Amino acid sequence: MLRVGIVGCGAIGSAICHALDTQIEGAQLVAIHEHHIELVESLITTLRCKPKVMKIRQMVQKVDLIVEAASPNVVAPTALLALENGCSVMIMSVGALVDNQLLHKLVTLAKEHNCKIYIPSGAVTGIDGIKSASIAGIKSVTLITTKPPQALTGAPYVVDNNIDLNGFKEPAVIFEGTASEAVKAFPANVNVALSISLAGIGTKKTRVNIVVDPNSDKNRHKIEVIGDFGKFTSCVENIPSPDNPHTSYLAALSAIATLKKIASPLQIGT
Repeated sequence: MLRVGIVGCGAIGSAICHALDTQIEGAQLVAIHEHHIELVESLITTLRCKPKVMKIRQMVQKVDLIVEAASPNVVAPTALLALENGCSVMIMSVGALVDNQLLHKLVTLAKEHNCKIYIPSGAVTGIDGIKSASIAGIKSVTLITTKPPQALTGAPYVVDNNIDLNGFKEPAVIFEGTASEAVKAFPANVNVALSISLAGIGTKKTRVNIVVDPNSDKNRHKIEVIGDFGKFTSCVENIPSPDNPHTSYLAALSAIATLKKIASPLQIGT
């Protein structure tokens, strides 16, 4: 039985907890860490398994896998502590890995302690294709992310450039740059850019365009890949999480699917 601990009980963390409680055979929710006491107490009342609330330092002694579902600034302390104690980790706030030194340190620790670092596909499709294509060689990867104005509210790039998101009457590109630049400019919006980069040609070669669409209530991601294999385009139109408009519902589902894959003897997909 895979013993799992969850760090962060927001929209994604709560969805993962409920899935572990009822849907994932071979995995058990053992522990939760969350700073907001009322939130975690309310969540536990809806769960049958009644996980223990504990500090991360305690959690790593009790579980086999920790799922980080909090925020980018939580990734480093959580993942480092987990791996140092021989505990695998799943990272949802993958944008934190734009820090190459952190990424290298985590991978080194995972090797030393025979652990795994899992990064779900998140709110996009096509990661399997990118991983396969990279075996032969990829020439270019472009991510075009389109979101409604409310989903981009508070992004550092929007704030720093005084962009009036409510002033747009039709779709408009508000950002063009590399994946590393995009993740820093929109840390709560384009985590997928980092996942795509790690699967393919890196953060400096992967290109990202961000479009604001005042006429849409969906989050859309289009990935265009050209390589020695040929060319493919992957498009997904996501419904925002009902609990957090900055997060796509598919992101939580991808984490649940990854947990099912880890716990299952049958492995499907690249």
